[in-house]
Amino acid sequence: MLKIFTDYGSQLLVGFGWTLLSSVLALIASLIIGTLFAILEVVPNRACRLIGRVYVEVFRNIPLLVITMFFYLVIPLYIVKINGFTAGTIGLTLYTSAFIAETVRSGIQSVDQGQMEASRSVGMTYVQAMRYIILPQAFKIVIPPLGNQFINLVKNSSVLAFVAGFDLMYQANSIASLTFDTINSYFVVGILYLIITLPLSYYMQYLEKRLV
Repeated sequence: MLKIFTDYGSQLLVGFGWTLLSSVLALIASLIIGTLFAILEVVPNRACRLIGRVYVEVFRNIPLLVITMFFYLVIPLYIVKINGFTAGTIGLTLYTSAFIAETVRSGIQSVDQGQMEASRSVGMTYVQAMRYIILPQAFKIVIPPLGNQFINLVKNSSVLAFVAGFDLMYQANSIASLTFDTINSYFVVGILYLIITLPLSYYMQYLEKRLV
């Protein structure tokens, strides 16, 4: 295992960096998109609710690899060429945002409906009430499941390996093919994934305790 670190450390660091970058970009984008579609699912307008529902059902029920391959192989043929890293990150964002939308929606619906009515009665618009009253409480409620989604996002970033995204899994496959030492190659990469996911898990637990 140490030989893998010493001989291929720079390659592993490259993979670690790409994995971290993809995860951060997808996390931020999926949180924003997921929250927007969660709101669409609960607004009074029926058409908006339908749009939100369709988005969630489509991207939640299509495998992540299929979404990624669509952006990697199909989109370049008809629209614009994109590299593997971009295709993987877009796929990861769309897939994760659907699950985040459902998580945030459940949080919104857990907040007493009377608070929305009270906010509207004092002159707040629907958007203002959602932004300042409902969403802050909803996010406090859903911190644990959101943390799970964030960790799953990091692990799912291994899909980049299928589209030459240069992530940790891609580097592990490359090192294993060069050294024929598959056990240690993937063991080392597993440790590097833990370096990302464990601090994230502990931070979400800390945040949950602090906000409760």
